[in-house]
Amino acid sequence: MSRGQRTERRDTGTPAPSGARGGGAPTAGGPSTGLRDSAGYTGATPQTSAAPEWPRPQLIATAAELAATVPILAAAPVLALDAEFFQVRARGPDDPAHRLSLLQIALDQPRVSYVVDALRIADLSPLAAPLADGGILKLFHGIGADARVLASRGLVARDTLDLEAVSRSIFGQRESGLQAMLQRASGVRLDKSLQRADWSRRPLTSAMIAYAARDAEMTLVLYAWLATQYPAAVALHRSPAEEPSPAVAGWILPYLEGARPRPVVLAVAEAGLGADVPAQQRALSEALGAVRHPPQRARVMRLITDLELVGLAPDLRPYLTSAASEERAGAARALGRLHDTAAAELITPLLADPVQDVRQAAALALELLHGTPPPPRPPFRPHAAGLGGPRGTSGPVRWTSGGESGDTADDDGASWRSKLRASFGATSPADDADAG
Repeated sequence: MSRGQRTERRDTGTPAPSGARGGGAPTAGGPSTGLRDSAGYTGATPQTSAAPEWPRPQLIATAAELAATVPILAAAPVLALDAEFFQVRARGPDDPAHRLSLLQIALDQPRVSYVVDALRIADLSPLAAPLADGGILKLFHGIGADARVLASRGLVARDTLDLEAVSRSIFGQRESGLQAMLQRASGVRLDKSLQRADWSRRPLTSAMIAYAARDAEMTLVLYAWLATQYPAAVALHRSPAEEPSPAVAGWILPYLEGARPRPVVLAVAEAGLGADVPAQQRALSEALGAVRHPPQRARVMRLITDLELVGLAPDLRPYLTSAASEERAGAARALGRLHDTAAAELITPLLADPVQDVRQAAALALELLHGTPPPPRPPFRPHAAGLGGPRGTSGPVRWTSGGESGDTADDDGASWRSKLRASFGATSPADDADAG
């Protein structure tokens, strides 16, 4: 977990105040009300489960200690992982931007957590086998950055589950963070006291070691709760070791992992489909059915919207009732931007959806479908923005001259240069002389 990239940190085991997770009533008003909605998740939450006590984490700082730990990891059915890393200031053009400092691993059989000092141990290859073992489930909370920094040390996790994605699918983007989810699942509060600690510092203090291990421990606690209460969502987001790439057109694949490498219109043009709208529609219709994970399907919806493929609107409507919140929200946004007026009646119930992201997407979609203009932007005032310009002007200021030469005077005899300086308060003859 990189400093400055995530805002939610460790748990102290302190119960949250009662009522801390209360949600407001669903918003069922008009679209504009939905856009102002800030009630968060308004659905029911299953009963919390108490977080177990964890023994003191073990620091692994030598190659011998790492070798002794590997058999224990290899025998565990589930490993929870987290990483601490820091930005590399001076590096070569091919060097990674971040350097792994610590790798935290927690397991429940036996219940133990390890903090591997990746700065002290140059060779982490003994960890490669348990991490790549397709029979061991690897848990992350926000896998993207951790997976990249682990790969920089030759470590690739297979058979993974991102609990942040599971939480987002159930409760929405705003409530998928580890802190919010732990309060919901176990009533515990995360300690952020070392949020901005320097993880390149050595020696590590005992407080830093305990603090670092806590996220991996709490990721395992959250997994137990989600697997009990939401098994279908957990199964939907799990990425098995042997999972094949979805059978989609080659130009779509780069967009499925979250990065948007370039505008999709360039990708279809390079694929020779720039003018072949039916082929674009076929490829994206097939992709909707081929992808399995909700975040990927939401990205396909975004591609459909960016290409303005209105012919695929009927394919999107069934996802308004999806169990995954990102699919409901993505379908609503896409149908609104594609101006599918036939979907308005299907979108309206989403104004009372328990997930805030979905309510807001539905409200925006209905505004687009009903033709409600967006709120007017305030007029641009150069002086209020500290940009100078004639007072009372709204909108951008444009300077023009009346002739072809830069110093040609306008009809009233004043040059464009003097007018420009006058607008900034320089009106004296001396100022004009200086301007020339």
